[in-house]
Amino acid sequence: MELIGKALSLQDLVAYQDGSVVSKTLIDKKIGTVTLFSFDSGQGLSEHTAPYDAMVQVVDGEAEVTIDGEIQVVTAGQMIIMPANHPHALKAVKPFKMLLVMIRA
Repeated sequence: MELIGKALSLQDLVAYQDGSVVSKTLIDKKIGTVTLFSFDSGQGLSEHTAPYDAMVQVVDGEAEVTIDGEIQVVTAGQMIIMPANHPHALKAVKPFKMLLVMIRA
């Protein structure tokens, strides 16, 4: 599906799948990426670090975002910035979809 120049619903671009994490890259350039994810309940991304700040916008559902050991609940319509070089993780409290924006410096 061609994405450029069209008004699209983020919720419709990636579907939930039982017991899975699904991703769809929307933009992939040298300067950064924009990726849409869906997570089934209980699924997540284990703790890791990244060399760039990353912005997560929750599109649907609810997630626990852990940064430096501190857990924050992020719900649909909210966003959080995960700072570069700090350990972070994500877990689906209930099924959720998120838009991940990473811009490389």
